[in-house]
Amino acid sequence: MNGMIKFGYLIPMLPLVGFLINGLGRNFLSKKMVGLIGSGVMVFSFAISLFVFNQVSAEGFNTEILFLFDFIKTAGLDIPFALQFDQLSTLFLLVITGIGSLIHIYSTAYMHEESSTHYARYFAYLNLFVFFMLILVLGSSYVTMFIGWEGVGLSSYLLIGFWFTNNHYNNAAKKAFVMNRIGDLGFLLAIFWMLAQFGTITYAGVFEKAGTVPVSVVTGITLLMFIGAMGKSAQIPLYTWLPDAMAGPTPVSALIHAATMVTAGIYMIARSNVLFSLAPVTQNVVAMIGVATALLAATIALRQNDIKKVLAYSTVSQLGLMFLALGVGAYTAGVFHVMTHAFFKALLFLGAGSVIHAMHHEQDIYKMGGLRKKLPVTHLTFLIGCLAIAGIPPFAGFFSKDEILTAALEKNIVFYVLGVLTSLMTAFYMFRMYFLAFHGSFRGTDEQYHHVHESPVAMTMPLVILALLSIVGGWIGIPAVFAENAHRLSNFLSPVYATTHVQNEMHVSHTTELALMGSVVLLILISIFSAKQFFAKADIAEERSSAFGKLLENKWYIDELYDFIIVQPINQISSFFARIIDIKIIDGMVNGVGKLIHFSARQIRLIQSGQVGSYVLIMVVSIILFFIFQMFWKI
Repeated sequence: MNGMIKFGYLIPMLPLVGFLINGLGRNFLSKKMVGLIGSGVMVFSFAISLFVFNQVSAEGFNTEILFLFDFIKTAGLDIPFALQFDQLSTLFLLVITGIGSLIHIYSTAYMHEESSTHYARYFAYLNLFVFFMLILVLGSSYVTMFIGWEGVGLSSYLLIGFWFTNNHYNNAAKKAFVMNRIGDLGFLLAIFWMLAQFGTITYAGVFEKAGTVPVSVVTGITLLMFIGAMGKSAQIPLYTWLPDAMAGPTPVSALIHAATMVTAGIYMIARSNVLFSLAPVTQNVVAMIGVATALLAATIALRQNDIKKVLAYSTVSQLGLMFLALGVGAYTAGVFHVMTHAFFKALLFLGAGSVIHAMHHEQDIYKMGGLRKKLPVTHLTFLIGCLAIAGIPPFAGFFSKDEILTAALEKNIVFYVLGVLTSLMTAFYMFRMYFLAFHGSFRGTDEQYHHVHESPVAMTMPLVILALLSIVGGWIGIPAVFAENAHRLSNFLSPVYATTHVQNEMHVSHTTELALMGSVVLLILISIFSAKQFFAKADIAEERSSAFGKLLENKWYIDELYDFIIVQPINQISSFFARIIDIKIIDGMVNGVGKLIHFSARQIRLIQSGQVGSYVLIMVVSIILFFIFQMFWKI
């Protein structure tokens, strides 16, 4: 093994070291030192990732495995703990460590009001989160991936509930943890099934034997894996935890929703493309769940007033589009949108954090307005993020979203229509939020208005970098309709998908693709203009709610439905078991045995009276009983 790959273990190791130093030293390290350590390890990790990526992108590179130690080694079972460096894993390395570094730097200013101890605890959790995410994408087997998979679940629980004195935030953290465990069970069962079926759990071993088993087996395994992906990447029906995860600090939302945790399910399916391509039933399920989630979340985002909630449902919707891409076999398009989404969604969340910071923790967009004059850098970068997510050329989101829609059209026109409808709603609700926050007149209090000021450089610098990436990030995936062989990302990832063949039902010509592309962009511009007409007014009042608007405001009452059909019955059953089964039956039996022994002992002790006459009487009676017994026994 040559080059920087032999030092690849340092990429996840450095955030782990940062976690240990800040976590153990939280009571005596200064805030400056904590921020320097927490951000420094991320920057160094990113630097090593760049060197590794440069080596992997060299012509003729083959996948390299960096063996660390034997995780499980018994007769017939050998599971190494090893890191796999190839085109897919190193691409995710750059996204995770690069955007993770910017979020850490941003956090040094955003979290400055925290005490030194809590400040260090925050950075320790943040470093731990990145460590587990890196293990997830670098593992060379599904067991290693599962270790990282569970680790990010734990870390997200700690970060979402960071302000643990607020019980509402604790409930949000528990909700995320429990709903993720539901999905994780499916993934774990898939791992057991693969181990029983293939005798190995490494990617190379599983993919090599995948074509030798019945399609029904592969379908069962991939469906279980998709259940895991639904939990981690917030798809129907396991998506309701993600909007509640807004309880954590805004940089945490940016980290979880943009570049890391929620993309884990996308990575898992993209990594397992060999298995999923052998299971067309599963692919159809993935596509249908994806497009349904994209559409549902987009409708909810139309009527949310919390700036972070709008972005949260936007994330769920965009994840749905990524799963649509994976479901129709467009794995490169799915990964491409993961990358571009990481740029503009991190930008939007950090921009929202800058607005919240300026508004003294106000998150209601109807209490903002006219902020573009007071927050010029935040305003411009946020606008770029909105244009990118809306899919306006030449911003990053245009290229990746167009590739998904084209792939969907080639597979099924219904998927395409629903994808376009989602894109139109995305443009509308994003610019609704933008115009309400930055245009019109200020609708907050005088105290808030006097407090409004641009964020410090540590917060605006990451915004500017992410804005630049949101502009140029899509240029690595220029479609063939503009220039042949210009899709550098597709060429780069081609070795990962070398054995995957996608059968589409139709092929779209370049002329048709250009016409459709232009039509969609025109419709998106109309959607943006409509949002401007409604929400850029200087004297706008809060929207009046129709019955349907109320339905969207309350998120289709899905949480209430889950509470009615799942939470309340479980609580009632638990109460029954606690009051009747546990206390009266189980405790009754245990306590009854004790009472019986106690009662028996009290009665038997009366025999030991100390009177010789009583003992003689008992002896005589006993002898008579023995004689009677012997007589009847003989008969």
